[in-house]
Amino acid sequence: MQRQLDPDTDPLRLMVDPDVARDPHGFYALLRDRCPVAHSSGINGEAVFLSRHEDVSWALRHPEVFSSAADAIDIGQEQPLIPLQVDPPAHAKYRRLLDPEFSPKKVAGLEGEARALVNRLIDRFADRGACDFHEEFATPLPSTLFLAISGLPHEDLETFLRWRDNTIRPDVAPGDVEAAARIRAQTGREITEYFTAAIAERRARPDDRLLSRIVHAEVDGQRLSQTELLGICHLLLLGGLDTVTATLDCMVAHLARHPDRRRAIVEDPTHLDAAVEELLRWETPVQVVPRLVRTDVTLHDTTIPAGTHVVLVLGAANTDPAEFPDAETVSFTRDRNRHLAFGGGPHRCLGSHLARFELRIGLEEFHRRIPAYEIPPGTELRYSPGIRQAESLPLVWDPAR
Repeated sequence: MQRQLDPDTDPLRLMVDPDVARDPHGFYALLRDRCPVAHSSGINGEAVFLSRHEDVSWALRHPEVFSSAADAIDIGQEQPLIPLQVDPPAHAKYRRLLDPEFSPKKVAGLEGEARALVNRLIDRFADRGACDFHEEFATPLPSTLFLAISGLPHEDLETFLRWRDNTIRPDVAPGDVEAAARIRAQTGREITEYFTAAIAERRARPDDRLLSRIVHAEVDGQRLSQTELLGICHLLLLGGLDTVTATLDCMVAHLARHPDRRRAIVEDPTHLDAAVEELLRWETPVQVVPRLVRTDVTLHDTTIPAGTHVVLVLGAANTDPAEFPDAETVSFTRDRNRHLAFGGGPHRCLGSHLARFELRIGLEEFHRRIPAYEIPPGTELRYSPGIRQAESLPLVWDPAR
């Protein structure tokens, strides 16, 4: 049954509490076991949190019930984020346009460029014997590659990163919804202004990069409108700059704390693909995704009325023992790994193939060059809630090894 949990176990803590972000697994288990349909008064109004794999997976596959449209969440955007905030059937036309741009074949063509970039980043600190992995590797790797793919100038990266952080983790007091909304709204206006100019430039002077291809593409025989183009650009900016950074932070922090698992991929890199999938499952950097209920739905004898805001707890679903045998064990030989780190259903992450590619090449080259490292003793890592990105991730190693 639905229950209002006490303040210490309010599911809202997933969204605001750095202690839960640092080590969420106990909290995930509590939600699954005690309250799979958990109610919270929230900081943005009433919301229901779903935490079991079966429920979350079903919700992701049924956008006609659990909608991802623009009214599911407001992050300051001035137009729907496309294709994320457009439900089927209209959603399909945008995926037909964009999926080929992020297909495994297309992504594989970036390998030479990506490996060269990774090694240039490592060259900057390998002989030093120390780095802030978050600042010096996890942030510039996907960001620089995204700019190159898109055809956007590298000198604008700091601006893009500021917009990313203002949107996803605005620097306000916990619970200050109004201040966060003001920052996000201003950021949304700045993003719109920037890409309005960038789109006009690509119309006048096309090139062979992603943004230009989208500007000149046709969907069902028609060019995309300005609103559609801005919605695509806004989503690509956030997706291209944030989630792989957060995932690298989580994965390398985990491997630093578990040397046996780090050694497994150093000694046999063929484990790397499975390791990436298992760490996506266990760490699940994108802990939650929002949805809005379109029609009454009943789960666990609890009716969730139409109009209810719902939070799907991907991290809890990914550690559900009803789906994953030995769910609390991290195993790089797991046979069946239906994790939901990239979501599922029609709205499954557009960039999942690119993300896997960046993670695999980044981890492979980093461990080839720096096979043994650790987090300095006494270091306490801090992660942002909701999307578990480290504030910093100091690593040290013996450069002579």
